[in-house]
Amino acid sequence: MFRNQYDTDVTTWSPAGRLFQVEYAMEAVKQGSAAIGLRSKTHVVLACVNKANSDLSSHQKKIFKVDDHIGVAIAGLTADGRVLSRYMRSECINYSYTYESPLPVGRLVVQLADKAQVCTQRSWKRPYGVGLLVAGLDESGAHLYYNCPSGNYFEYQAFAIGSRSQAAKTYLERRFENFMGSSREDLIKDALIATRETLQGEKLTSSICTIAVVGVGEAFHILDQETVQQLIDAFEIVREEESPPAQPQPTAEPAAQASGADQAATTEQGDVAPMDI
Repeated sequence: MFRNQYDTDVTTWSPAGRLFQVEYAMEAVKQGSAAIGLRSKTHVVLACVNKANSDLSSHQKKIFKVDDHIGVAIAGLTADGRVLSRYMRSECINYSYTYESPLPVGRLVVQLADKAQVCTQRSWKRPYGVGLLVAGLDESGAHLYYNCPSGNYFEYQAFAIGSRSQAAKTYLERRFENFMGSSREDLIKDALIATRETLQGEKLTSSICTIAVVGVGEAFHILDQETVQQLIDAFEIVREEESPPAQPQPTAEPAAQASGADQAATTEQGDVAPMDI
């Protein structure tokens, strides 16, 4: 994207009907490190990639706990995500104090989308440059929402945002039909595989990814590094065990086909027409 005469103000429309400042904010989400969410009937799993600015610094926190039944993963400007997560936490506390019950996930997502939409209609404000994956559990079941800087929100079965998220989306699109019946461990495994897809060959370790879970009878919490590393090791072992048997098959099949063809040629020479190759 390049600067033009219609992007100096968020309230200025281009002749093509576009708000460039909002599109720039959505582009900032694509530049952030990847965040992934998956849900089943009973659980929601969030995963994100931790990227440090240098070897001497620690990574910034990408997953935030909002309430016992809600958490968020962010991609984009971490500072904006921190402010919005604090707003969501305040809304949950106020609702719980007033009604003595947990805030429904859908209502919180709508309030968050309304807050983001206001920034697209005020010339003295800028859109939030962060995308949020909101995971939660309420009376209607498990939910996974994506909040966009434009003020739009969508509910997903599984979704990925951030840089190189297309590789994770491709994996999730192949597997999403099985997610509703998946167990907690299967969801975490799929989240780890999808996270690995965004690394482009880099080895997946617990130091560069964070996993969080919320579900029935399980409050939202972030898994510690030791637990995540054990899950990664178990997944790597399964993958290594499954890959070797696939190698000798191409050499064995042609031999079997050749022997079968020789037998057919000797027994049925006069009755069978030549095969099309």
